[in-house]
Amino acid sequence: MGATARAAGGELNVRFEVMARSGRARLGRIHTAHGVVETPAFMPVGTAGTVKSLHPGEVSGTGARMLIANTYHLWLRPGAELVAEQGGLHAFMHWPHAIATDSGGFQAFSLAQRVRVDESGFEFSSHIDGSRRKLTPEESMRIQGLLGSDIALQLDICPPANVPRPQLVAAVERTTRWAERCLEARKPGQALFGIIQGGTDVELRLQHAETLGRLPLDGLALGGFSVGEPPVTMYQTLERVVPGVDPERPRYLMGVGTPLDLVRAISVGVDLFDCVLPTRNARNGQAFVSGGRLTLKNARYRTDPRPLDEACSCPVCGPGFSRAYLRHLYVAGEILGHRLISLHNLHHYAALMASARKAISEGQLERWVQSISPQQSRSDDSEGS
Repeated sequence: MGATARAAGGELNVRFEVMARSGRARLGRIHTAHGVVETPAFMPVGTAGTVKSLHPGEVSGTGARMLIANTYHLWLRPGAELVAEQGGLHAFMHWPHAIATDSGGFQAFSLAQRVRVDESGFEFSSHIDGSRRKLTPEESMRIQGLLGSDIALQLDICPPANVPRPQLVAAVERTTRWAERCLEARKPGQALFGIIQGGTDVELRLQHAETLGRLPLDGLALGGFSVGEPPVTMYQTLERVVPGVDPERPRYLMGVGTPLDLVRAISVGVDLFDCVLPTRNARNGQAFVSGGRLTLKNARYRTDPRPLDEACSCPVCGPGFSRAYLRHLYVAGEILGHRLISLHNLHHYAALMASARKAISEGQLERWVQSISPQQSRSDDSEGS
């Protein structure tokens, strides 16, 4: 089982194969120029060419074999040309495994100043130095080509939640036109994923999945989720939409989310994920554990001698860094606290993916979902602080 996507010149971009299924969930492999990515997989977010506070070897040590960086941020600083001169993003950041790059469109819309959007692309002022920039599908592909990522993402329009349907339709139609332009402009040999939009409108999502499925894209991503809609609405939409996304290509859910989100999405057939939560929440003192999550600023952990997760053997829990010590580091503002909690959280996400792959290979995905979902729903956030 599997599919191979090739550039117009005949060069291999990525090859995806499905090794096993359990229900709708798939155990797969994405073959890239920088190694094989076993799926379901979680990509740590390395926005500016770094997973915040962590050495690349530490990120690799979690089991991650692909991370995602951001076109917008690397374009503005240090510049795509400089990265290319340094040998590309893999060499620049000393990451030997696969890299995906987001197109930068969401950041151009959400972070930049004085943004104008029309058919040509995004025109905006940099949030760093105020310089006027124009991000078009062609420019996004040029930048991603200079960065040298294994997988590029098309420039798309991501509407916020609860916009009127005509606005959703317009975003979908423009995203399709931009996908076609990105295909024309991409660097030979660089894989390109299209992005399915449509909000929580199932009919529109399915139509867009079918439209993009007719294009020679290497994978299909689901964008525009977790932008304000209730989680249950997202789950219901994914349950109906994901089966309509071409099963011969990798399915990537962008920017989502919590461990429970990942469990639910895996169960309906999603293969690839990314999210800032493991590292962002770590910087806010929150750890993901097998019993849900815990917030270290809570006073109850001030004298707690236990590791974050007694079921975890990561380099933080294994040596037995105590909750009391980690809370002390967080309260004191010590960078080691951010590093250790981030490292644990990424191990937790990687372990979740590994357990999902094992369950699928054994045909036990439904039992796995039933056993793990109640745990990942719990939190101590409402308890004493």
